[in-house]
Amino acid sequence: MAIAVEQFFLDPNYRGTLQRQLQEIVTGAILAGRFRPGERMPSSRGLARHLGISRITVTLAYTDLVANDYLSARGRSGYFVSEGAPRPPSFPTPARRESRVDWSRAIGQRIPPSAALRRPDDWRGYRYPFIYGQTDARLFDHQNWRKCALQALGARDFATLTEDSYGRDDPQLVDQIIRHILPRRGIVADPSEVLVTMGAQNALWMLAQVLLTQRRTAVMEFPCYPALREILEQARCSTRDVPVDAEGLPPEAVPAEADVVFVTPSHHCPTSATMPVSRRRALLERAERDDFLIVEDDYEFELAFTSSPSPALKSLDEAGRVAYLGSFAKSLFPGLRLGYVVAPEPLVRELRALRSLIVRHVPGHIQRATAYFLAQGHYDAQVHKMARAYRERRAVTEVAIGAQGLTLAGASSFGGSSFWMRAPEGVAAATLADRLRARQVLIEPAGPFFGEGRDPGTHYRLAYSSIPVADIPEGIRRIAEEGAGLARATA
Repeated sequence: MAIAVEQFFLDPNYRGTLQRQLQEIVTGAILAGRFRPGERMPSSRGLARHLGISRITVTLAYTDLVANDYLSARGRSGYFVSEGAPRPPSFPTPARRESRVDWSRAIGQRIPPSAALRRPDDWRGYRYPFIYGQTDARLFDHQNWRKCALQALGARDFATLTEDSYGRDDPQLVDQIIRHILPRRGIVADPSEVLVTMGAQNALWMLAQVLLTQRRTAVMEFPCYPALREILEQARCSTRDVPVDAEGLPPEAVPAEADVVFVTPSHHCPTSATMPVSRRRALLERAERDDFLIVEDDYEFELAFTSSPSPALKSLDEAGRVAYLGSFAKSLFPGLRLGYVVAPEPLVRELRALRSLIVRHVPGHIQRATAYFLAQGHYDAQVHKMARAYRERRAVTEVAIGAQGLTLAGASSFGGSSFWMRAPEGVAAATLADRLRARQVLIEPAGPFFGEGRDPGTHYRLAYSSIPVADIPEGIRRIAEEGAGLARATA
């Protein structure tokens, strides 16, 4: 029995190649039981004509399906659904059932909704997306990343790809971090002092779990990275925050009861303040004198394109009090979910044990592909390309901000990928953001950085990492125009 071509249709919104879409149509129909073993597939010529695609696309899709035993080829007779193809389940699909559990009582601990910054799912469709932290496809080295990812899939790396490493990290990636990344920050480390993590946020969570208890006190910057505040709340420790100034966290303001201090000295999140070396040394002296530990999030250090970055706190630490963490989120892409912690071996040993309980280890393919990307020089080229583009975008944004009379809330000589802004007098940043969306402009109100009940409502972040240079001036003009109109309406 032949399968009719009318059972095939293409989805115009499908994200992928025509060949892949056709393969998924066939495998989905086989797994659902619509196409049965022994049934003849439409001819490649007839199906191509019906779908309006090239015959070679159909032939290549059929060939891949034969290789995976979904189809079989019978000489000149054509292609048939394979007798060895996966079969649909023999039992009927049960009807959907509603749970009768009272989950309000069954859940032992409630996790509050995240206060993370929100952006529209379709933000890439906006003309003027001043959105932070997302990868710009125009700057990303697709070709070499694909090459490294494919290399990591090869037979030579089969063990790394497939084996349970029992908590160990990929030695090639650890070696690249030690020899390639850390020396730029003045840090020397042994493999036993490095732990690979599922990004910086995962590292912060593990450090909070290992270092803090209900009887200990954590100190964070104010304002700060929203997820850190939520992580510390989940750790059930006491928390204190210290307002930052133009030079970051003031060491003299750290309370005496501090056990662990969380800082972003290279590039404060979100104000972009950079802590000078003198203040870094003063913080280390306080830590030694008052016996507290420091967690250094070396946030955006790769994007120090306007001046040379200051030495990391970890590089100045002579007493082993600093746990240093970094990630590849900004230099490669946030979806990679790859970071690392550098700390004294006893602390790394505990972190490794905790990670083994939760995720065992970071996926081997991700680690090995990143190791190749670093070792082959693509990482340096990628960072250099981004820095050059960000330098130009920052300059254009800064000129436009000045020309339109917008208000900077914080200045940075570091670089980075955003400006810390203040809305016009009497204008709520959230209201401004809502009005701008209707004009194809996206900005990020800064409420989550301050925390519930403490948001002055006046600040927003203006990022230039996701917007082309040519669109920046008009986007800034629309922000200024909308802000001025709201200010007049509230006057």
